Amino acid sequence: MAAGASSVAIPRQPGGRPRPRRENGHGVSVRPWTTIWTLSLSMLPLGLLAMAAWLGRHVRPGADEWCFLPAVRDHGVSGLVGKFYFTDNGRLTNGLLVGLYAKFGVAGHQWFAPVSAVVVLGLLWAVTALLLSRSGRTVPRGVPLLVASMVTAVFLFATPNTYKTFYWPASSVSHTVAPVLACAAVIPLLRARTRRGRIAALATVLVTGLLLATLSEEAAVVALVVLVGALPLSRWTVAERVRSYARTWCLLGIAGIGAGTLVLVTSPGSRHRRERYGAGTTSMLAPDSLIASLRAYSDILVTVFTTWQYVGAVAAGVLLGLLARIRQGHTPIATPGRPLFLLSAAALAFLVSGYLCTVITYPLFGARVVTATRTWNDYLLLYVMVLVGAGVLLGHALRTRRWRTGVMTAVCAALCAVACAGLAVPLGHLGKDMAVRAQKWDHQDHWLRARAAAGAKVLPYTPMPLSGMGEPFGGNGHGRAWPARCVADYYHLTRITYSKRPH
Repeated sequence: MAAGASSVAIPRQPGGRPRPRRENGHGVSVRPWTTIWTLSLSMLPLGLLAMAAWLGRHVRPGADEWCFLPAVRDHGVSGLVGKFYFTDNGRLTNGLLVGLYAKFGVAGHQWFAPVSAVVVLGLLWAVTALLLSRSGRTVPRGVPLLVASMVTAVFLFATPNTYKTFYWPASSVSHTVAPVLACAAVIPLLRARTRRGRIAALATVLVTGLLLATLSEEAAVVALVVLVGALPLSRWTVAERVRSYARTWCLLGIAGIGAGTLVLVTSPGSRHRRERYGAGTTSMLAPDSLIASLRAYSDILVTVFTTWQYVGAVAAGVLLGLLARIRQGHTPIATPGRPLFLLSAAALAFLVSGYLCTVITYPLFGARVVTATRTWNDYLLLYVMVLVGAGVLLGHALRTRRWRTGVMTAVCAALCAVACAGLAVPLGHLGKDMAVRAQKWDHQDHWLRARAAAGAKVLPYTPMPLSGMGEPFGGNGHGRAWPARCVADYYHLTRITYSKRPH
């Protein structure tokens, strides 16, 4: 071969020029159209996210936020953090994040959905790209964005209650954003190339563990299960030259979660909550509670496993497996040996962590844990990642066996499109319901403010429930009235009364 000649022979097309390819900088030839169609396909989940973000303008406060708003207004963010720590549940980080959006009132609730969508997508995109790079794989430019956007879409919207998962900030902070923030702690680890970078990664995972435990007990449980499992599995997943460092990273993450959990369980707010609901350790670990939790978790898994839109995550994984190539001249730090064994371990981690999350929430919710879908999200992100991993293994197997890869690529692209369509329809219906509630809420808000400014102290209030959200006098006036006093505080009233018709 002549000096400087390409190592890849590209056959000429009959009567035409060679098909154009370009080097991606890592010794692998990539056709330009591959990047084009993967970027084009990613527009579907990205469009879904844009649609969901735009519908966020219809979000209005409800449930617990009726109580958060007057607390932040009267005492500031620090006052709400103190309320969480001393009275509500002991979650310091939760109180801080809630206060950061509640300080902006209704506007903070409306902006939460688009901001959180960008944060979740950006973090998952970064994790995907770094994992590919540090494992010595290269893909067409649009693939990491496609995978991250599909994961984001199915994680946020393939849920029985999208409003509580994505639009209700109080729930999203604790159960949707929390597992993504935990996942993002791996970014400094994957980027660390110097001694200073490694120290920063160790400090990051320690602090993240501490904050996570005071943000969401369920997300902390999932992270703990993953980190404990990663310690022995590092023998097959991490190169020997960095294995001890990776294990130190895992141990510091575990230590951070342990320290945060200690802060949480010793807080006055956590003790008060356990006493109020009878959710102590004894009742949690009682045989009857453990069996009931297992039964409830089985029902949850039936719902999750029969949600067909999750096929979009598998399809994105297959595309990744079909298109990924080994990067020449690169020594990876992530070495996924025995991939089927590792995938099985990840699936087991999902099943175990999901059950443990059900165990710790069952004393609080009882049989309603099956319908408290927002608490599922803490472990559903891991489920989606397992699905992507399964798809990658399938795609790799198809490529190595040269089994109609072009056909499979087209099929997977179609499945991604169908999954996005299946998520868009219920999202559109939810958007209409949100718009109706927003119009009624704004009208009643204006009326209550005007009457309160005129000196009224007792005014009627019409509940406006949406997607199972708590409202004063829910259930035709016979439901729990606990948000009523918070609504009265919000409008500077002595109390509110139930009204069937809005004024």
